[in-house]
Amino acid sequence: MTASRDDRNDLAARIDAVLPQTQCTRCGYPACRPYAEAVAHGEAAINRCPPGGDAGVRALAALTGRPVLPLDPQCGAEMPPAVAVIDEDACIGCTKCIAACPVDAIVGAAKLMHTVIPQFCTGCELCIPPCPVDCIAMLPGPAELLRAPKPALPCAA
Repeated sequence: MTASRDDRNDLAARIDAVLPQTQCTRCGYPACRPYAEAVAHGEAAINRCPPGGDAGVRALAALTGRPVLPLDPQCGAEMPPAVAVIDEDACIGCTKCIAACPVDAIVGAAKLMHTVIPQFCTGCELCIPPCPVDCIAMLPGPAELLRAPKPALPCAA
């Protein structure tokens, strides 16, 4: 029996909720939600999320009914949680890191120093390659910081 579109969309939402939301693109998709949709539609393997690690693969296997697989090494290795830190003295204010950050965890203005808001940084490392002065480093970050729930909006619908 083929799953209905609503069933696949519901499964995609449940898969997305299990993913670590780093938006790192290591899975080959532009963000966690497109990867979740591809998994729900049977278009992607469940072992392509290094930030989720082995525990994430096991959770996705349980959700999808697929067998547990080892993490795909082509997507990268599982690593402990990390947070980007900018050497503010070396930062030239080019804004390339701001544009690269998928979660808006970097603040600053053109030609002025930038900084990372650690509570929002997912450790995706996407800010590092565009930095022309190599002033961004990844430091160990507490898992609870990276897995913090999204803040609720203060306005009522």
